[in-house]
Amino acid sequence: MHSRTLGRSGAVVAAQTLGTMTFGNEADESTSHRIIEAYLDAGGNFLDTADVYSRGTSERIIGKWLAANPKDAERLVITTKGRFPMGDDANDYGASRRHLSRALDASLQRLGVERIDLYQVHAWDALTPLEETLRFLDDAISAGKIDAFGLSNYTGWQITKAALAAEHRGWAPPVTLQVQYSLLVRGIEHEVVPAVLDQGIGLLPWSPLAGGWLTGKYRREEAPTGASRLGENPERGMEAWSLRKDDERNWAVIDAVREGAERLGCSPAQLALAWLDRQPGVTSTIIGARSVEQLQANVAALDVDVDEETLQHLTEISRPQAEVYPYGELAIKQRHRDLTP
Repeated sequence: MHSRTLGRSGAVVAAQTLGTMTFGNEADESTSHRIIEAYLDAGGNFLDTADVYSRGTSERIIGKWLAANPKDAERLVITTKGRFPMGDDANDYGASRRHLSRALDASLQRLGVERIDLYQVHAWDALTPLEETLRFLDDAISAGKIDAFGLSNYTGWQITKAALAAEHRGWAPPVTLQVQYSLLVRGIEHEVVPAVLDQGIGLLPWSPLAGGWLTGKYRREEAPTGASRLGENPERGMEAWSLRKDDERNWAVIDAVREGAERLGCSPAQLALAWLDRQPGVTSTIIGARSVEQLQANVAALDVDVDEETLQHLTEISRPQAEVYPYGELAIKQRHRDLTP
């Protein structure tokens, strides 16, 4: 598995991150531990979790594995997140110093570690002054509790504001942004991607298969069924099946991914992951798994030899249809400096 640096930091991480939202929910403890080991065997080294994943269970499962495998644990780069509620107290959520301080300490305890490689603010908090959040994160780095920090689910202006505020104060800058990104969800290319490229922030895409829609299991006029997330619960994914089935752009993308995969001899999921791995700014794609077999199939996407024609076709057919000023054609021309007076 190839590797990249974590944004502008010196840490090196695998091109695929093991997402652990399934731990304690769709995968029990023993299965979760086998998934970690299979991921390491494939050459991975980057684990993503959050305090709210199964209400702390994901972190505890990881912590038990780390304690039982100290030598292998040294190879891992671990990231977790804080921001969302873990209790009912009025101060038990948000990006305030009070909440993040307690959330970070609780994550350290559940993981059984003295420091976390990357700590991410799970979402923007409009009620807390940005400087309060950034100062806490800088202090956490100085205290040796975290090595670096990142953001998650931020908009373009929020990313730029945070990066420039940290630079102005002489505080540590954000090094990553964890955000939804896939062939079906490309809205971040309007402003978020330019913002992270401008600031040297690494992208960590989540839901790279769009909640299962890019796995090739679903077809027009056929409601999802069977042992899959959408089959078990059609409301899963980005939108309900009743809304998705009439979206021609999305079905055109799904069909193109399926056809391209058949031509290349890989699975649709592998092709969708291979496309995402090649997008500007992407540091490491977060892949989740409910089983070792599912993990191994997703990891194999990095070995898919995709020709430029196929990549370009997928890029063109999945381009968002909405041309909202000042995005769309104007933005494309601005990037290439071909606007005329």
